[in-house]
Amino acid sequence: MNLTEFNLLDRCEHFSCPERSVSPAVYILLYVCGAAVVLLTMCGNLLIIISIFHFKQLHTPTNMLVLSLAVSDFFVGAFVMPPMIIWIIESCWIFGRSFCISFWFIGGFITILSIYNIALISVDRYLALSHPFFYMNRVSVRISCIVVVCDWCVVVTYILALIYFNGNFTSSVMCPGECFLFMNGTWAVINLIITFIFPLSVIIILYSRVFLIAKKHATAIRELNNHTRPQTQKITSHSMKSERKAAKVLGILVCVFLAFLLPYFIYSLLGGVIEIQAAIFQILVMVLYLNSTINPVIYALFYSWFRRCIKLIINRQIFQTDSALINVL
Repeated sequence: MNLTEFNLLDRCEHFSCPERSVSPAVYILLYVCGAAVVLLTMCGNLLIIISIFHFKQLHTPTNMLVLSLAVSDFFVGAFVMPPMIIWIIESCWIFGRSFCISFWFIGGFITILSIYNIALISVDRYLALSHPFFYMNRVSVRISCIVVVCDWCVVVTYILALIYFNGNFTSSVMCPGECFLFMNGTWAVINLIITFIFPLSVIIILYSRVFLIAKKHATAIRELNNHTRPQTQKITSHSMKSERKAAKVLGILVCVFLAFLLPYFIYSLLGGVIEIQAAIFQILVMVLYLNSTINPVIYALFYSWFRRCIKLIINRQIFQTDSALINVL
């Protein structure tokens, strides 16, 4: 994760946590709202995880990537959002230096993982639409799972390398009550390229191709609809529509992700030019993490199978015999 550098040395001697200026009622309300966001993030992504794990119809290569994204989003709600919300409400970091370092690396790991999950989803959709026969014959659930495991391993390796080669993370001066870490110039550039420029370029290029291909498919479907078609053509038309719908929904997912991601990275890039305000930085990081809350809402709005799965889970029908074979599509 691109950790913005802050010049804390000049103000550490004068820093102290500000006294709470809000009323007790507002203070409690803020914590209730924060807890609601955390629960919504965890429960929403847990429903996606259970749905894809349990129902065999959902065991597809694309859904394995969606599952990986849901797991990383669940971890955001479980491990990253709670301390971030407390930090924002209290206007003070109360967890100490060691946990601050752990917090940024856990958050960085999950953020990078989410970005590359989105990039892999764009690769998956591009292959499915541009090379459908290759995709059907070569891309399996097993292959997709191997790619996901490799993705997690690569991100873990990168984070460990960042810790090892950027030793000033553990020796940087940090004001009491603040949680900002330094990154040296070389690793800041490397981190920007690896975590933002490269995956973002892949996402934009491939989804531009995906929408061009989807547009061609739409034209082909209209031409097929203008003629009497044999059954094979009807099947082809239905398949093309399904792929276009999947591309559209996942395209919305990607666009929302970028909308939540870009403000943080733009502000980080400007951090060396303009004066950084800690409160704004905290809010932008929280906005980035709120994407993990929005993703299940997108699935609930656009995927009928997810809505059916929610009903089956809430009604506890998944505990019935052979419930994994229920038709949810």
